[in-house]
Amino acid sequence: MSVLDKQQTIAVIGTGTMGAGIAQVAAAAGHPVLLYDAMAGAAEKAIAGTGKALDGLVAKGRMSQEARDALIGRLGCVATLGDLAPAKLVVEAVKEDLSIKRTLFSELEGIVGGDAILASNTSSLSITAIAAALKKPERFAGLHFFNPAPLMPLVEVVAGLATAPSVMETLMATASAWGKSPVATRSTPGFIVNRVARPFYAEGLRVLQEGGGDVATLDAIMREAAGFRMGPFELMDLIGHDVNFAVTSSVHASYFGDPRFTPSIIQQELVEAGRLGRKSGRGFYDYAPGAVKPEAATAPDAQRPTEVEITGDLGPAEPLVALIQGAKIKLRRKAAGGVGRIQIGAATAVLTNGMSATERAASLGLADLIVFDLALDWAAAQRVAIAAAEQASPEALAAVAGLFQALGKSVSVLADIPGLIVLRTVAMLANEAADTALHRVATMAAIDLAMVKGTNYPKGPLAWADAIGPAAILAVLDNLARTYGEDRYRASSLLRRVAARGGRFHP
Repeated sequence: MSVLDKQQTIAVIGTGTMGAGIAQVAAAAGHPVLLYDAMAGAAEKAIAGTGKALDGLVAKGRMSQEARDALIGRLGCVATLGDLAPAKLVVEAVKEDLSIKRTLFSELEGIVGGDAILASNTSSLSITAIAAALKKPERFAGLHFFNPAPLMPLVEVVAGLATAPSVMETLMATASAWGKSPVATRSTPGFIVNRVARPFYAEGLRVLQEGGGDVATLDAIMREAAGFRMGPFELMDLIGHDVNFAVTSSVHASYFGDPRFTPSIIQQELVEAGRLGRKSGRGFYDYAPGAVKPEAATAPDAQRPTEVEITGDLGPAEPLVALIQGAKIKLRRKAAGGVGRIQIGAATAVLTNGMSATERAASLGLADLIVFDLALDWAAAQRVAIAAAEQASPEALAAVAGLFQALGKSVSVLADIPGLIVLRTVAMLANEAADTALHRVATMAAIDLAMVKGTNYPKGPLAWADAIGPAAILAVLDNLARTYGEDRYRASSLLRRVAARGGRFHP
């Protein structure tokens, strides 16, 4: 099989937000689309809703009236499953219940033609388990769109144990023809995105639980230093804590209690309190009318340094050299081995490596040590996080804050948390991505593409690890594992192999 011809009919079962969106995507690509929903009037309501949304695009000049009418004209409602017989591809988007989906597809098997492809938009259930009830499981696969389907480019094309390669090829080609960015993945818990993304939420929750910083500050750092469109707490509020907590719990249970996926008691408490985020009016933030969003904690203006000394290679923070020179601060550079460091008077600043600042200060024999967090792009970063060792003086903290402020950055002072927030999160994302590749769930290229296109990450986790250096990522994880004594921070054996040979994940 190859790409489905535009003349071939697509069927969508379940016309909620996801089903309606998938139907719109298929119709926009030129296919006739049949919509079915067990609830009377739901399919008609979905088409009306799509029409209203497209009217908005027409009003803004982003779509012609003719194109809008043609798209809506390709959408049709049917009253029974039997009316879906002409479909060459059926996409299901009903309740996430294994029994319901199995029953539905068993019935569909006797309705559609023998060459029709059956697909589920499930985000959490096993494609292999759903297909087990079918006589021809080889024609069944996952076709997981992301919300909102018309806008989000990623589609995970999921192979169950019995899925035929030709079916995967057709779905990949068809999704691409629909203007999407498809990635092939095996049916394992969470597929790619819902598995690899867990640390983005988990590390933020962990740092919050340990008092590393407040919600608004941690979110601001992840946006303004790491380049994410939303911080973890903003994003969880948007997704809904009931949904996010359920996905984390499902992945945790599916991997037999692997501590990497342990749910947070903070989020559990929000769910129990009914504080589900935007949809309930309150989550980490208050969304009531007139509520004021809290601001990030920002250090007061400190004295601008007149000169600094940099010893050794700063590694991922090396771009700071050019920024310091551009700020007209006198710079002395000394070549040396060991830890790259920035000296501002008596204060020493080093990039975090997963150790606490206090432990790092003891290991280096430096009292006035300040650690700073990673930034995706040092020139573009608007904010930098720093933390002081317990031995450090207030003057040392102010000196380092003054340096970053002179470079045009806002500074947030966090508690002395190992790995701070950006670097530990990136390290855990890269580690989970490495294990996903190790387990042959998907290729490294597919994993990075999925995380950029499906979650709007500023960089694929493995590409980000390459930019930082796999050996540096490994050091962060090993330091976190030693500090916490938890298997949660165990490094992937693939990461260890890549780091040991001084290599990269991508050529």
